[in-house]
Amino acid sequence: MSRKYEGLVILNTKSIEGSVEDLVTAVSKEIESEGAKVADVKQLGRRKFAYSSRHLDNGHYVTYSFKAEPAMIDKIQAKLRLNTSVHLQHFERVA
Repeated sequence: MSRKYEGLVILNTKSIEGSVEDLVTAVSKEIESEGAKVADVKQLGRRKFAYSSRHLDNGHYVTYSFKAEPAMIDKIQAKLRLNTSVHLQHFERVA
């Protein structure tokens, strides 16, 4: 049974090749490659961190709204952990 989820992903745009749009689209495709259906992508823009995190002072915040099976969330997180452009990620179920 598919459920609605929302994921906040903070992207490291410090050393990317290409545009931020390309990076956002690539992460969306990685989420879809695990079987999820991405419904909405909102770019919140670059934000400064309260403190330096792993030698970064800021990141590009993006929220992904999608439908997926509960078991897919672990697979999506594991796949995004391998992506060096993804600094942090957090997923939660939406009612």
